[in-house]
Amino acid sequence: MNLADIRALFPALSRLHNEFPVAYFDGPGGTQVPVPVVEAMSDYLYHHNANTHWNYPTSAETDAMLQAAREAAADFVNATWREIAFGNNMTTLTFHLARALGRGWGPGDEIVVTELDHHANVAPWRALERERGVTIRVARMDPARGVLDWDHLAAQLSPRTRLLAIGAASNALGTMTDIAEAVKLARAVGALTFVDAVHHAAHAVIDVRAWDCDFLACSSYKFYGPHAGLLYARESLLAALDVPKLDPAPNEVPERLETGTQNHEGIVGIGAAIGFIASMGTGETRRARIVDALTMLHTRGEALFSMLWNGLAGIPGLRLFGLPPGGRRTPTLSFVLDGHTPTAIARHLATRGVFVSDGDFYATTVIERLGQAEQGVVRVGCACYTSEAEVARLIAGVRELGGV
Repeated sequence: MNLADIRALFPALSRLHNEFPVAYFDGPGGTQVPVPVVEAMSDYLYHHNANTHWNYPTSAETDAMLQAAREAAADFVNATWREIAFGNNMTTLTFHLARALGRGWGPGDEIVVTELDHHANVAPWRALERERGVTIRVARMDPARGVLDWDHLAAQLSPRTRLLAIGAASNALGTMTDIAEAVKLARAVGALTFVDAVHHAAHAVIDVRAWDCDFLACSSYKFYGPHAGLLYARESLLAALDVPKLDPAPNEVPERLETGTQNHEGIVGIGAAIGFIASMGTGETRRARIVDALTMLHTRGEALFSMLWNGLAGIPGLRLFGLPPGGRRTPTLSFVLDGHTPTAIARHLATRGVFVSDGDFYATTVIERLGQAEQGVVRVGCACYTSEAEVARLIAGVRELGGV
């Protein structure tokens, strides 16, 4: 689909604010949702709503629709459907997984996290520090470039390491991390790897087979779906996890990781969001269409990001964070402007129909390392529906504040 076709599927783009058409640059905190995703969820609730595994039509239809979503999610990350579990969001799933893994760990065991990560990939492992007595080691980031310090990461890993928890892309800076290389480092010391792919998922291909990671989680509201999450777990590990569960609940993979009655309409929405992404690509299989679409979106995102970075870079007193165009990154950037708080900048842009977010985005350590802990930063992200005209409007709005 071309950009006009894509934008036509998002009713949110018809919204006006102060007589300006709204331009949504808040995608890193949650993208807008296209018509086919909402219609799929509505259809489920209107015509198929039931609990699972019972002997009447709507229950059987629910089972089939959840299975279809599981197969779509498997194609999205390049796994098998038996390796996909669903939950409220990445954060909840990560806490659940951490509790299961932590039951087998204790004093002397170590977990490595990074300064570059969202705290959803830090707090669940920190909890094991208190509850199980494990040691947490933290790999530094390079604040000047917004990337991991790879030498320091390697130095934190040892034969005592049980898990490396690492993000595929920074939600604050857009930095993309070489997950395959990180997994190699972890596997060399016998450690498992958990990947936070929340920010990565909307912008580039996920491939758990090529990366060789053991666990990966993301949330569909970051890639045009509802507020729901999915977890990939290598099947042999998923089958062996000491998961907190009710005794009568299913013990087969992958349902053994899913606690209680799930958000069925949200899971259907996950499948529909993946279907929407696949519809933007070409290929004989759904996986091929997903890869083609995300490759296209990544290329287009790089062009929008370059326009955005170069347009903001010339504004006096404006400081950009992270890698410049040409770096390994998503089309997301953060900045501050002398004389204006991030909140004031966001409010000014909103009066012109340009919606951006400000703060620390739960990437608290990143913002602290950038020296912006007191007020945070302005974050801007491009999505599949972002146009060049919208980027130009954002730049013009910031230039007004900069007196240019």
